Amino acid sequence: CRLIANSGDNSPFSIKPDRTPERFLAHISPEPIIQRIGQTIQDQLGGFQSLGPATDFAIQLAGESYFVSIHSWHAPYGLDWLVGVAVPENEFLAEINANRQNTITLCILALGVATGLGILTTRSIVQPILQLSQASTEMAAGNLAQVVAGSAIQELNGLTHSFNNMANQLSESFAALEANKVQLEERVEQRTAELAIAYEEITGLNGRLQAENLRMSAELTVAKQVQEMILPRPDELKAVPMLDIASYMNPAAEVGGDYYDVLVQEGQVTIGIGDVTGHGIESGLVMMMTQTAIRTLTKLRETDPIRFLNTVNATLYQNIERMRVDRNLTLAVLNYADGQLTVIGQHEMVLVVRANGELEQIDTLDLGMTIGLIDDIADFINQTTIQLEPGDGVVLYTDGITEAKNKCGEFYGLERLCSVIQRHWSLAAEDIQDQMIADIQQFVGLCKVSDDITLLVLKRR
Repeated sequence: CRLIANSGDNSPFSIKPDRTPERFLAHISPEPIIQRIGQTIQDQLGGFQSLGPATDFAIQLAGESYFVSIHSWHAPYGLDWLVGVAVPENEFLAEINANRQNTITLCILALGVATGLGILTTRSIVQPILQLSQASTEMAAGNLAQVVAGSAIQELNGLTHSFNNMANQLSESFAALEANKVQLEERVEQRTAELAIAYEEITGLNGRLQAENLRMSAELTVAKQVQEMILPRPDELKAVPMLDIASYMNPAAEVGGDYYDVLVQEGQVTIGIGDVTGHGIESGLVMMMTQTAIRTLTKLRETDPIRFLNTVNATLYQNIERMRVDRNLTLAVLNYADGQLTVIGQHEMVLVVRANGELEQIDTLDLGMTIGLIDDIADFINQTTIQLEPGDGVVLYTDGITEAKNKCGEFYGLERLCSVIQRHWSLAAEDIQDQMIADIQQFVGLCKVSDDITLLVLKRR
């Protein structure tokens, strides 16, 4: 790139021997600063052809820094020039440095003035605040009679006024508290005397409740004994000539709500099994009424199944209504004679087991209706007949068995019950029952059984 013109003292061209001018290349210009700029562009910026529309950089020459700015300039007629400006750093920053010095001087003066004004202002503010602080300390020590003088500063004067009002209100409040304290002590003494009287009354009532609990416990024990006394005895079951029978009952409370009975009359065996809702003495009473009603109808030789079960229902319905309790029961009645077993009433599944271990589930849902809900259930009663060969039998149970839970919350279930029955059906009825109870107890473990458990095993001899 050759020079066109420069602002230095040296000419941008030389005269050759033939008296014609020759323009200097920028990097060999006799002007030192132009020469350094040309060398920098050639060595560090990739040459003049690599320059953009505007290029800015800095150079060092003779220990002094220069700011350089190169701009391209294009004009008609094919002119393609580069225009460069180099400014010494000292000239560029001289005015900035002067302004900075002036700014520092003004800041120092402003700081001095502000500090002086701050000290004066602080003194005028701190003095009233110190007075307020001292008065607050006195109040904290219990001296509430504090009055702080006003201040020339409006805000502090308002604060002082509020403080004086607060001190006055605190004095009045403490006086009121002292008066209330006396009244409260009098009320406490009065209330203490009332509580002493109430304690004596509660102590007497507690003694009566303990006596009542002992009485009720004794009555429940008697009721449980009475309930157990009316159940079939083992010797009665063994005396049944045509059937091998075993029974088991375990109530969840002192008095259970499960029912079962076995009656023998004129060659016919009548078996009843039921489950009263709830537990306790009310359910136990309904169970005993059921036993009495069935025994009475059996003794009266009532053979019509519909009339038999409908009479039991009507009797219990009227008694439950009189008792005003929310109780009802599922009930199935079975009659066996000469190898035929008839079933009436709605209860759990009747499990019919053949001598070879095959098991059939008889659904009793359509054989009756829940006892004690309405006064007449004749239209809902049906009967089914089962033929039993020697070695065949029936297992009856209440839902306390199938709904027993283990520690994982799983139900014992009907499927498991049937499996245990089939595995041990070759045994005697009592042994089958023992195996079933043992399996239930193993399944439940230490978990509490929440419902009565009743089991009947009948096997034709």
